[in-house]
Amino acid sequence: MEELANEQQKNLEQNPEQADEAMDEDDRELKELEDVSQEELMEALEESFKRFEEGEVVHGKIIQVDKEYVLVDIGYKSEGMIHIREFTEPDGTVNAKVGDEVDVMVERLESEDEGVIVSKEKASKIKVWEEIRQAYEDDGTVDGTITHRVKGGFSVDIGVPAFLPGSQVDLRPVRDLDSMVGKTFTFKVLKYNRKRSNIVLSRRVILEKEREELRAATLATIHEGKVMQGVVKNITEYGVFVDLGGIDGLLHITDISWGRVKHPSDLFSIGDEIEVKVLDLDLERERVSLGMKQLKPDPWIAAGEKYPVGTRVEGKVVSLTDYGAFVELEEGIEGLIHVSEMSWTRKIRHPSKVVSVGDEVEAVVLDIKPNNRRVSLGMKQVVPNPWDVIGEKYPVGTTIEGKIKNITDFGMFIGIDEGIDGLVHISDISWTKRINHPSEIYKKGDEVRAIVLHIDKENERFSLGIKQLEPDPWETIAERYEVGTKITGTVTSVTDFGIFVELEEGIEGLVHVSEVTKEKLKTPVGQYNVGDPVEAVVVNINPKERRIGLSIKRLDEEEEGSYLADYLNRSKAPSSALGEALRQSLQEKMKKGAEEGEGAQETETAPEAEAGAGEEAAEVKEEAAAKAEEAEAAKEEPVETAGEEAEEAPAEGASVEEAPAEEKSSEEQEPKDE
Repeated sequence: MEELANEQQKNLEQNPEQADEAMDEDDRELKELEDVSQEELMEALEESFKRFEEGEVVHGKIIQVDKEYVLVDIGYKSEGMIHIREFTEPDGTVNAKVGDEVDVMVERLESEDEGVIVSKEKASKIKVWEEIRQAYEDDGTVDGTITHRVKGGFSVDIGVPAFLPGSQVDLRPVRDLDSMVGKTFTFKVLKYNRKRSNIVLSRRVILEKEREELRAATLATIHEGKVMQGVVKNITEYGVFVDLGGIDGLLHITDISWGRVKHPSDLFSIGDEIEVKVLDLDLERERVSLGMKQLKPDPWIAAGEKYPVGTRVEGKVVSLTDYGAFVELEEGIEGLIHVSEMSWTRKIRHPSKVVSVGDEVEAVVLDIKPNNRRVSLGMKQVVPNPWDVIGEKYPVGTTIEGKIKNITDFGMFIGIDEGIDGLVHISDISWTKRINHPSEIYKKGDEVRAIVLHIDKENERFSLGIKQLEPDPWETIAERYEVGTKITGTVTSVTDFGIFVELEEGIEGLVHVSEVTKEKLKTPVGQYNVGDPVEAVVVNINPKERRIGLSIKRLDEEEEGSYLADYLNRSKAPSSALGEALRQSLQEKMKKGAEEGEGAQETETAPEAEAGAGEEAAEVKEEAAAKAEEAEAAKEEPVETAGEEAEEAPAEGASVEEAPAEEKSSEEQEPKDE
C-alpha cells in the first residue's frame, strides 16, 4: 500500500494539473457528505441492520461455500447459513457457486450458538405454492414431471408433489401407463389446498381446449381428395386412427398399401407423423376415411406390360399356404407359385419343404390377369425339364444301376437321375417267385440292376424291371414239360379245388381235385400235406397264362394199362373162340380208351371229360380181367360149365360199366354158337 501511495504521490508531483483535478474531486465529495442530513444516515444504518421475520422469503447472494454450509448475504448483520445438502445433486455434485443469487426463507434468526438459518428448498416451495395459487385464480397452467404411478393415477412434481388422476392424463384411456412416467407436460390446476398439501392436476382439459381450436381450423379447410399431415393416434388390427388436427380419421388396413399388410403395427407406431389422402368425408357424423396407397398409382395398371408371360422375375416369399407360395414382385403385386410348379421331379406336399417366408426366389411368369390382380409363377421353369432328355439318356431296354430309395406294397423306387426315380413293380421282380412284399428280398439302400421297360413323359413315370434281366422260364416250359411227361414234385399248397406241386424253383402245376384219384373226392385237404413228394403226369400246358395241369389219377391209370398190355402180350393164343372174343374185346376197348385219352389231351378237355375217359379205361380193365379169368376156367371145365359162366360174365360186366346192348348180346351169343 505504501508503494502504491508513493507512486501516486510521484505522479501528482510530476503532473501538477492532475493533482489539481484530484483535489477538486475530493472537495466535491466532502461537500455532498455535508449535505446528507443526520436523519438519512440513521435511516440507512437502521435499514442495514433491520430485523427479519422468521418464515419470510428474502433474496440473497452466495458469498462462501464450504463442506457443510453455504453462506448467503441477505442484507442482515449476519450471513444466512444453508446446509450443503440443499445444493447437492443426486450424483453428488454441489450446485452452488460464489456470486449465485438465490431466494431463501428465514427459518431461525441468530442465537448465541448459531447464526441465521435459512432454507433454499422451503423458499422454493413457498414460491411454488404462490405460483399454484396464481395459476388457479388466473386460469393459468403449470409445468411438471410425472414421477411415478400411484393408486388411481400419477404423482407429478411441480415443485411440490401433486396428483394427476388417470382419467385426466389424455383424451383417450392410456393402455401403457408406465410409458407416461418420466415425461414432462403442462397441466391445469383443478383444485388445491395448501394446508393439506393437496393439489389435483389435469392434462386432459388442456388437450381438449387445444383439440377444439384445431378442430375448428381443420373443418374450415378439409375436403375430399385433400392430402393432409396427421399423427398416428391409435392402432388396431383393422386400421390406424390418425389425428388430422381436432378430427380423427380412419386409415383402413386395405388402404395402407397396394401390397400385403399383415398388421398396421408392422408399419406404424403411435405418434408417427404420416401423410394421407381424404377419401370420404361425413361432417355431420365427423367421420373421415383416409387412404395412403392412393398417394401412389395402382401398380396393376402397367403389370401386363411389365410382366409378360415368359418373363423371368425375382421376388420375396411373403406367405405360404397348403397349395403354394405367394411371392411379392413389387409393392402391390404378388404372384402365386403353385406347389405343382416348384419342381419337375419331386412331389412337393407342402411349399415349406422348398421355400420359407422371406426367401428370395427366381421364377417365370406363366400367366397374368391384371383385371383379376393375379399372376401365376413357376419355379421349375427356371431350369430345363429333365423328363425331356431322360428318354434319350435311358432308352427302353437300357440296363441301369441305382439305389433303392423307397419300398412300398406295390413295388420299389430306384434312384436314376437327380429327382427322377424309377418304379420296379412287384410283378416285375421275379418270373417265378411269389412275392407278397418287396421287403422280403430287398431293403432300402440296396444297389440293384434293372432294365428300362417304359418311359411316360407326360405323366412323368419311369418303369423298370428286374426279372427282365433273365429269360422267362415259361417260354421254354412246353419243351421241358411235354404233355404226357411224368414229373416228380413237392406239394406247396393244398386247397379244396386241388394240389399245387412245385416242378422246379418258381414253377408250379395244379392237380385238380378231379385228377387226384379215380374215386370221387370232394377235397384233397387232409390226404396231402405241404412238402409231400408227388408223382404226376402233365395233362396240359398254357404258357401265356402260366399254368400247368397235372394228374395223379391218369398216372395210375397209365401204369395199370401198361400192366394189362403186358399181360395180353405175354398171354398165349386162346384155345377157344370164347377166349379169342374176350381178347379182341379187351384190345378194342383199350384202343378206344387210348384214342379218347389222346383226344382229351390234344383238345385240353375239361377235368370232367378227362375223368370220364379214366373211368372207362378202368371199366375196360376190370372187364378184361374178368373175361381172362373166365377163359382160364373154360380150359379146365366142360363146355357146359364154360357156357354158364360166359352167360354170367356180361352181368358182372354190367355192374361195372353200362356197355351198349349190342355189345353185350354178341358176347353172350358167342358161347352158345360154340
